[in-house]
Amino acid sequence: MREPETVIVTGAAQGLGRAVARAFHAARWRVALLDIDEQGLAELREELGDGARGYPVDLTDADATQAVSRQILEDVHVVTTLVHNAAILVPEPLETLSFGRWQATLNIGVQAAFLLTQAVWPGMRAAGGGCVIYVSSRSGIEGFEGESAYCATKHGLEGLMKCAALEGAPHGIVAHTVTPGMYMHTPMSERTYPDELKAKWVDPAVLTPAFLQLAARTDAALSGRRLNAWALSREEV
Repeated sequence: MREPETVIVTGAAQGLGRAVARAFHAARWRVALLDIDEQGLAELREELGDGARGYPVDLTDADATQAVSRQILEDVHVVTTLVHNAAILVPEPLETLSFGRWQATLNIGVQAAFLLTQAVWPGMRAAGGGCVIYVSSRSGIEGFEGESAYCATKHGLEGLMKCAALEGAPHGIVAHTVTPGMYMHTPMSERTYPDELKAKWVDPAVLTPAFLQLAARTDAALSGRRLNAWALSREEV
């Protein structure tokens, strides 16, 4: 019998990350769950049961990110899909944004994406392929007032994805960014959405088929593209 593949999901304790982790687990993948929220992580790990492992980690910390990467690879040896979903969004004007907030936002978004990708890359190459998915946003396409750090992070992920796709192609490694393409009901949106957008909320679970489809790596031509999760989940891409 073929061994189940392993996916890392960051920001797994809540929101889209939690929905994605549930979807992969339901599809019989082994799931490595990363989040700073130890209680939320423990609850999800208990819910999912066998095939899921929780790894509490502060992804703003480079040393901690590298350490948890080593631990995961010791536990499962090869990770064939990385879903980097973790992010920080605290709307604040550029003029008053602290350097600490700026740095933490980019660290969890771009720095952690780079370090996790670099950690799983050799195993993917040796296995003959893999998939890297970064969760982006409209903030990775345009700018918004009060989101300078968040927009810089998402724009950075777009560039990192394009380079990963080019370098991964000879080894069967594909890379994507995914924009939700719909207003998700998550703890982040509860804090930041105005009432008119909250009226359009959807459960993030409806977007998870997109992640499973990309992880299947059945269409290498999609690599290097920004994809709309809402459309892809309905096979409109």
